Amino acid sequence: MKVAVLDITGKDTGRKVELSKDVFGIEPNDHAIYLDVKQYLANQRQGTHKSKERAEIVGSTRKIKKQKGTGTARAGSIKSGVFRGGGRMFGPRPRNYSFKLNKNLKRLARKSALSIQANDKNLVVIEDFNFDAPKTKNFVDVLKALELDTKKSLFVLNEENTNVYLSSRNLKNSKVVKASEINTYGVLNANKVVITESSLEGINSNLSK
Repeated sequence: MKVAVLDITGKDTGRKVELSKDVFGIEPNDHAIYLDVKQYLANQRQGTHKSKERAEIVGSTRKIKKQKGTGTARAGSIKSGVFRGGGRMFGPRPRNYSFKLNKNLKRLARKSALSIQANDKNLVVIEDFNFDAPKTKNFVDVLKALELDTKKSLFVLNEENTNVYLSSRNLKNSKVVKASEINTYGVLNANKVVITESSLEGINSNLSK
């Protein structure tokens, strides 16, 4: 699959690049995508939720009524979860939601996500670019030139670029990552995936193993 290379003003440079069929042209595996996205979202959870159980409630420990003869259920403590102000029964406890996935499955999921975006013509390849200084306006101008100022976008760079990253940091609908940092959720969550020329080689080497 060949894709035209644009410059940061949105104009066609007249050059085209070949997208690897092994990365951008495979049959998407929906279950691999599901598992990888599930893991990503699970890893975002802090898991610090906590509610007090009856052993942690401050209150009297006396038996609140006699065992028999009341016609109601037995009750030994006002801290029981059946009473107002008592502890919560089976409440949430701090836990770690993360889980592991096979590397090959994660690689398959990312290739599937890129293939879906490529098939839907949501991939844009642009020339490598840089800014003289971090400035949000410069990055907004690039978004407007590519008609992405009102859409979610993911920019994939070959290596860390501080000026470009800092220029995009205040924009909630745009994210800048390195080729080694792309993930299934980020690729599918974007309306357009913008890839720099030099990062294509990095993506291919990372996902073609």
